[in-house]
Amino acid sequence: MNKTYCSQPNKKFFEHTILPTLYILVFIVGLVANGWGLKSLLHNWKKLGNINVFLLNLGLADILYLFTLPFLIAYYLKGSKWIFGEAFCKVTRFCFNLNLYCSIGFLTCISVYRYLGIVHPMRSLGRLTVTHSVVISVIVWILVSVQSLPDMFYPKTFTNSKCFDTTSNKYIKSYLYYTIIWTFVGFCIPFLITVGSYGHVTYIVCRSNTVDKDLKRRSLKLLVILILLFSVCYVPYHVFKNLSLYSRVLIYQNICSKWDSGVFIARQASRGLVSLNSALNPLVYLHVNEDMGVQFRQLLQECQDKFGCLFQRKSRSVSVPQTEQDDL
Repeated sequence: MNKTYCSQPNKKFFEHTILPTLYILVFIVGLVANGWGLKSLLHNWKKLGNINVFLLNLGLADILYLFTLPFLIAYYLKGSKWIFGEAFCKVTRFCFNLNLYCSIGFLTCISVYRYLGIVHPMRSLGRLTVTHSVVISVIVWILVSVQSLPDMFYPKTFTNSKCFDTTSNKYIKSYLYYTIIWTFVGFCIPFLITVGSYGHVTYIVCRSNTVDKDLKRRSLKLLVILILLFSVCYVPYHVFKNLSLYSRVLIYQNICSKWDSGVFIARQASRGLVSLNSALNPLVYLHVNEDMGVQFRQLLQECQDKFGCLFQRKSRSVSVPQTEQDDL
């Protein structure tokens, strides 16, 4: 390692252009998609099954984070100037962590329930109740809140009105240790459980000749969605967050690594990608809850029919003057 490799990457391009653009997109798409999903779940409240409880909590976690995005958008568009105070800065970052790890937790719960219901249907019969789902959901919220709480004790704002998602270099070493433990407990363990559960479900479903084809199709689609969520949103974020923190520890010790700029760029990209989970999570609704999938297809069909009729009317209104001109 050599100090000659120290360089300052273009932070303004990522923080003032890429991140706010992505946040605006996530805010609009996520609010519409989650709003529709929660409305559909509440509309069918009497049919609320054990897995739908997890879907409801997944949507609530997304909405909680989406409501903080306008403040982050304003922060980055103003040139990273935080004007809402340190307390609200910590609340905003806490809501992000709550959304991220609750999303991972509820996706894990859905995967385990699907595993028990498909692979061990007789053993789980009568045991996977709505009451159990509610209790498990409360436990997930509590566990995620407890593991996210230490993050709020680290300084987040400084004299230059920044609102950092980590902390200052003064506390960076202890924060790295905390984040590594956090990553293992909050991400690695649920990730392995999710992969193991749904991997086994897919294996059983594909090998069985008695399983309904529609169930096979939905199981494979849900597996693809989970792989997409973890590979695009969650894995890069945790990998590059820890690498970035380690790089900052080295810089604080007056050691500059060759890969610092590359890690910084990847870290900024992963911050944008991880926010997409709030816009992509509603895809899980469609492939877990059959009623919502049917409603969504009906909604798409209605929109297609309306646009088709509108297009035909416009075509007719344009074609009439042309015919008259030809007659003249």
